[in-house]
Amino acid sequence: MRCPKCGCQDDKVIDSRAARDGSAIRRRRECLKCDHRFTTYEQVEKPRKIEILKRDGRREDFEMEKLVTSLKRACQKRPISSDHIEELAKKIHNTLLDTTDGEVGFREIGERVMNELRALDKIAYIRYASIYRNFEEPDEFLNEIKKLEKPHDTLTIRLPGV
Repeated sequence: MRCPKCGCQDDKVIDSRAARDGSAIRRRRECLKCDHRFTTYEQVEKPRKIEILKRDGRREDFEMEKLVTSLKRACQKRPISSDHIEELAKKIHNTLLDTTDGEVGFREIGERVMNELRALDKIAYIRYASIYRNFEEPDEFLNEIKKLEKPHDTLTIRLPGV
């Protein structure tokens, strides 16, 4: 923080409290060089939005609730708590925030969800995969179950055109 009077970066906080509207922290500071007192407001940086590129080419804002709902459906009647599902959704969301520039394809989200479910619960994984990959024949289920028997160490994300 620079002193508005002399530009020095050395200061001390004299008082800290929540701003009146509660959206920030109000801090009274004193410059250690010129003793000038000034006020600063600190706000938590809001996470940037993630936009999903859907199968049909539309763009849609990422909604955590949709992710949680799909995870709950896959984990229905499985020994997985709602808290664990929420944590899993947050983990996927945070990973997307860290690894994307604000736009992500539906495939990347689906693959990340399947990798997490595969490690968590094989039945939930098969349920999610059957919807995500649009299984129409019993053989598709069997093929996916056979894949579960193979070791799966790394995240495999299939992107279009790669």
